[in-house]
This record gives sequence, C-alpha cells and structure tokens, in this order.
Amino acid sequence: MDAKPLLQQYQRRVEHRLQTVLSRSGDAEKVRQAMQYSLFNGGKRVRPVLVYMANQLLNGSLEHADAAACAIECIHSYSLVHDDLPAMDDDALRRGKPTCHIAFDEATAILAGDGLHALAFQLLADEHSLPAEINLKMLRTLAFNSGYQGMVGGQSIDLCNEGKQINIEQLERMHRHKTGALINASIELGALSSTRATDADLQALNTYSRAIGLAFQVKDDILDIESNTEILGKPQGSDLLHEKSTYPALLGMAGAKQKLDQLNQQAHASIEYFNAAAAPLHWLADYIVERQY
Repeated sequence: MDAKPLLQQYQRRVEHRLQTVLSRSGDAEKVRQAMQYSLFNGGKRVRPVLVYMANQLLNGSLEHADAAACAIECIHSYSLVHDDLPAMDDDALRRGKPTCHIAFDEATAILAGDGLHALAFQLLADEHSLPAEINLKMLRTLAFNSGYQGMVGGQSIDLCNEGKQINIEQLERMHRHKTGALINASIELGALSSTRATDADLQALNTYSRAIGLAFQVKDDILDIESNTEILGKPQGSDLLHEKSTYPALLGMAGAKQKLDQLNQQAHASIEYFNAAAAPLHWLADYIVERQY
C-alpha cells in the first residue's frame, strides 16, 4: 500500500487546524508570531499523522483526534525551539530556516516554546466531544510522555552525557525518552481518541511505537553522517560537534543500519495483530527508515 496520499491528507488536516488556532491575535503579538513561525517551518508531522492513523485503525472519528494531533505537534515544536537554544544545542538552522531564537531573539524563543507547551494542554482540555474519562487519560498521557519521565528526561540525559562515553544500553534508554516518548504518546492518544481501544490494542500499538520511536532516532544518527546540511535542513555533523554518543559511533555504520532493520521488522511484526487494517502503519514504519531527512 502507498499511504503517501493519506500522509499528505493528515498533514494538511493538522496544519489547517493549527493555523485556525494561531490565527487569533492578541496583546502578545510577537510571541504569537514566533509560535506560528516555529510550527509552520516544514515539519513532516509524523506525530500527528500517527495520532490519526491509530484513531482510524480502531474505527474512530477524525474529528475526535484533531485536538490530540494538534497538541502533540505543539509539544514537539516547543521541544525543538528549546533544543535549538544557545544553552542547549545552539543551532542556527532548523529545516533549512533560521531557528526561532535567530529569527526573533532568545527571550522570545523561550516564551514561544512556553506558549506552545501550554497551548497543547489547552487544546486537549477544550475537547468536549469525548467522555471526560477519556479526556483525563489523554491529558495524563501527554503530560507523562512530555515531562521528566519522558521527553524532558531524555533531553536532560542527553545534555548530561555530552562529551562522555556511554554504552548502547544507556543510549537506548536516553532515546526511548527523548524521541520515543512523544511517538508513544502519539499512538496512545490516537487510540484513546477512538474510544474503542482494548488493552490488547494498546499493547500491540505500544510495541509498535517503541520500535518506530527508536528507529526514528537511529535513522537520524545515520543521516547526521551520510546526508548534508542542504538536504537535512539543519547542520550536518552536529552530533559529532557536540560530542554526542550515537548508534553509528557505538555500533559502526553497518551495525547501526542492522539495528535499524531489526527495529523495522519488530514494528511490522507487532501490528500483524490488526491484519489488513494496519496497512498505513506498515507503510509509515518503512517511511521512517527510508526517509532522507
């Protein structure tokens, strides 16, 4: 199955809804513009696409998944704004464009990230078409996976280990938090928004999300070496510059590619449970490992 048209449909859907939300001007116009700049700078929208795919896999309503799709993209975008700051990775390019603190200023970038973070929870809290019990589960899922036990924790582990040698187990633990947590959240939010998810459904989807979440990071590490700045849209070789441990550094390039293939196989095997209905998720797993940026 070629799910690229479906991918594009979901990308357009979440972008339209985010544009609507951020079109409302207010007193803090500069920070709104910085938030908008950071959200609409060419992202692949993999996380909201996962929300929609999980929702549809379980015969949910796309309308019930919209708030979660927008919320997860707000969290992801805020994390990138803060990750690019001088106190963290100090990057000047993101997706081929000046990073938020370069395009605006450092203080505005910090506030833009804060604003996107808060907006994510506002969007979920304002979703009144779902049962209150489901809403609370979705809010907890987003909070847990974006906080110190999820993405923020992974970012901290990453910063604390710059310039240090860590082993493959430590590297995997870091990336299951830093990259994997929001991918896990995307799948779970989509499943919950369907209101039909069973424990067996969630278990299969969790195995899938853990595999593609780690695969996403392994592929990023490979691209940081094999690609170039123009294609990546960010400085090539930045991992080496910041003395970060990566899968190619610890396993060698051949070993990293073998790891990527193993994770892809795990992802495919985990969703055989859903039979033909999982075709879009099979396609997305291949998209993640075959992408060039």
